[in-house]
Amino acid sequence: MLKGRSVKMDDQIIQPLCGRETANNKLASFSPLPSSSCPLLSVLHSQASSFSNMSDLEAPLRPKRKKIWVDYFVQFRWIIVIFVVLPISFTLYFLTYLGDVRSECKSFKQRQKEHDENVKKVVKRLKERDPKKDGLVCTARKPWIAVGMRNVDYKRARHFEVDLSAFRNVLNVDKERMIARVEPLVNMGQISRVTVPMNLSLAVVAELDDLTVGGLINGYGIEGSSHIYGLFSDTVVAYEIVLADGKLVRATKDNEYSDLFYAIPWSQGTLGLLVAAEIKLIPVKEYMRLTYKPVVGNLKELAQAYVDSFAPRDGDQDNPEKVPDFVETMIYTPTEAVCMTGRYASKEEAKKEGNKINSVGWWFKPWFYQHAHTALKKGEFVEYIPTREYYHRHTRCLYWEGKLILPFADQWWFRFLFGWLMPPKVSLLKATQGEAIRNYYHEMHVIQDMLVPLYKVGDALEWVDREMEIYPIWLCPHRLYKLPAKTMVYPEPGFELQRRQGDTQYAQMYTDVGVYYAPGPVLRGEVFDGSDAVRRMENWLIENHGFQPQYAVSELNEKSFWRMFDAGLYEHCRKKYGAVGTFMSVYYKCKKGKKTEKEVQEAEQAIVDTPDAEADQPADC
Repeated sequence: MLKGRSVKMDDQIIQPLCGRETANNKLASFSPLPSSSCPLLSVLHSQASSFSNMSDLEAPLRPKRKKIWVDYFVQFRWIIVIFVVLPISFTLYFLTYLGDVRSECKSFKQRQKEHDENVKKVVKRLKERDPKKDGLVCTARKPWIAVGMRNVDYKRARHFEVDLSAFRNVLNVDKERMIARVEPLVNMGQISRVTVPMNLSLAVVAELDDLTVGGLINGYGIEGSSHIYGLFSDTVVAYEIVLADGKLVRATKDNEYSDLFYAIPWSQGTLGLLVAAEIKLIPVKEYMRLTYKPVVGNLKELAQAYVDSFAPRDGDQDNPEKVPDFVETMIYTPTEAVCMTGRYASKEEAKKEGNKINSVGWWFKPWFYQHAHTALKKGEFVEYIPTREYYHRHTRCLYWEGKLILPFADQWWFRFLFGWLMPPKVSLLKATQGEAIRNYYHEMHVIQDMLVPLYKVGDALEWVDREMEIYPIWLCPHRLYKLPAKTMVYPEPGFELQRRQGDTQYAQMYTDVGVYYAPGPVLRGEVFDGSDAVRRMENWLIENHGFQPQYAVSELNEKSFWRMFDAGLYEHCRKKYGAVGTFMSVYYKCKKGKKTEKEVQEAEQAIVDTPDAEADQPADC
């Protein structure tokens, strides 16, 4: 099979494997397929040339896929994005900003008063619900507003809506306790705008501006600092939750609701309605000193270089002199990667003579992943990036998804003239799809994160290379803590005895392998079964004690889903706090496909009637 065909895109390169080794194991190199062979390829590589010679291919790699009307719509979807999505997105971003500024002008006392009034409305609404007549509880937010890429078909089975749209304020920043108390719809851009000028920050700040506190807690959140602090939910000190019966409770790790505290992460809002959270703050400096280090080798060698960038081989993982503040690696091809490590730096250090400052947040700047790619040509280099701009470095281009959405948006002329309109809101992209387009993307596009033990990163990279052929790949490490209760995601039993690189006695080091793009076969116009590929990926994760974040579409049946995640504590809390019959189970929120309210309620009743003995009590680690 052929290996290593690169697809050149003007001033940057994304190199999905566009072929595999031939039967005689010879390596060959080709220019891209003609754009007519695949709509995604034509959108992505409008200037790509045709294959020059295919005589050395002994047999077709995969059968060609026949184009349908949806292909043509996707091919020219950039027109709708340019003239509809971008202007509306910019308007919404601006209005949201004005709302945030207005909120920041209010005193903390006034914000708290408004918060209390809004909580009373939620409590009243839940108490008005008649379980015999009204449907399952859901938020009033429209399905397309969510940033995740699921179809959100579960909304069809939930009819009793509770409006949480007012919960979007930073309630307090306590510098003494180093705690920020925020409402669930506060997003990362909003909270970093408040805290960074104080030289404070959340311990984990997810990269995209639109990601909200509620989504990162109930779902999944990670950042380049997670190798120190864990996932976003690991930095939460307390949750304020309205339970199914309308009771407001505050859950911490050491109060009477400690079981609920540990069960909330990954529960997708199926245990109660989150109305506020207290989150850990850390002191930060004005700049990030970022080192870009190019690496060349096979996938296992790239994986080891990534591990070595932040995990000392002597096991001294808690030593700040040896462990950087931020870590990120991008795998550009099966043989090339750039490892990035960052340390906070003062304004005085950054402005010393000879140091380079790069304000990556300006709209006309090259997209961050393309800028990092230059290290493969010019070698290792260091620069200083303003801290808040570094936090949101992937926002403008949505990692590298922006290249599929707008094939010319990375060009200098577009960035200079229209870059200030970027990025398009993911919610609006979803709103302009329609079911046929949405299903097309589920089959022809991958947005998945594979959370795997650090020592299995090389295996995961080889699996993605073999089964999906997607590049770039994003690598970001995170600690998976050994907790007093066995939560839905948990480290491998006995990991602390293995003394592997990156692990400590209290946490196993995991890595997010971010797989976001059109697969190689799709770019070549070949048949590709996206559902089957995701199903095989999920099974691979189960076999390797990995996890799939639940913002993505799951192809697993219920039995397999609970092989990946542990249901014990979760189901215990659902029964104890009255969530069964009120909130949909997390499996049905993640499951692909439609589910009627009757089907969901029957499945929920089956759990009540025949309780699993193992789920009656929370399990210890």
